[in-house]
Amino acid sequence: MLIVLQIWGGLFYLLNKIFLSLAERKENQNTVGKSRWRIWSWIIYILGVPPWVIVLVYGRNWIAAALEAGGLPAMALGLIIALKGRGREPKWLNYVIMLCIIAGLGYSLYDWRGITTLSQVYELAMVAGFLIGTYEIAKLKVSGYLWFILMNIGCIALMYEQGGCNLLLWQQVLSIPFSIDAYITKKRKANKSRLS
Repeated sequence: MLIVLQIWGGLFYLLNKIFLSLAERKENQNTVGKSRWRIWSWIIYILGVPPWVIVLVYGRNWIAAALEAGGLPAMALGLIIALKGRGREPKWLNYVIMLCIIAGLGYSLYDWRGITTLSQVYELAMVAGFLIGTYEIAKLKVSGYLWFILMNIGCIALMYEQGGCNLLLWQQVLSIPFSIDAYITKKRKANKSRLS
């Protein structure tokens, strides 16, 4: 069962990064944030949450599991912006997302009484990268991809340290080039539009 969950969660999160990379490459000035690739990236991302939460709970990574589920409002924001366009999303959703980010990271530090173990550093990097990166990408900000890379690195380290989730570890490794590609593509477009 754990193998099936790793394949499902890993594949869907990898597809999210691939689709985001394609969205950055295919979107032009008229379709920024509204391409079918971006819409599919958010749908796939949302569908990938359940197996990730189960795998994290199985590994007794309670904080990461709770925060992974807490990322759903940011994913919903991304999907809403992809469907309706930027500026048409519900304003209250931004507050819910900020509350999830602050409460999640704050609770982690409170629960562990600060940072006391190396695996907690990995978990915090993974969670901060996930929550902040998802929110930033939903808002169409280029910095979100750098947060995703931090998430990937934190997750790789956590999965390696704990063992048993090699499929998820390799999915994270494979995701990094797509996040880098999306970052470079979006940054290049932003630079071109500033020069014009």
